[in-house]
Amino acid sequence: MAMHNPKFIAVESLKEAKKEIKKIGSDSKSIDIMAPKMITKVINLEHVVLQDAIIIKQDMLSIGGEVAIPRDAFELKQRNADILVIGTIKQLQELVGKLQRHYPRIQTISKELSVLLKEIG
Repeated sequence: MAMHNPKFIAVESLKEAKKEIKKIGSDSKSIDIMAPKMITKVINLEHVVLQDAIIIKQDMLSIGGEVAIPRDAFELKQRNADILVIGTIKQLQELVGKLQRHYPRIQTISKELSVLLKEIG
């Protein structure tokens, strides 16, 4: 038997994350900093222009997240595709800020992600 009893715990929301951090006695000032780093989410974006998908992927990779895009995206054989944006809540929040700096079509995606992220609680 392991001396430290390692186990996975399920943390699905910011509320649960904050509860777990409090439970181990962390400094209350650090709870809001750590909680968004504990939860990974996958967001499906539909009908994304492939050039935009590539930019979103590059931005997300730069902050440690990931974006799944179609295998032939770089060949631009099709105009639009669905993509999966994968990251912690903190990374997704950072992505919203990064995307806001691009052209209007990507800024629209940024706004849509921002609205979605407000639903996490």
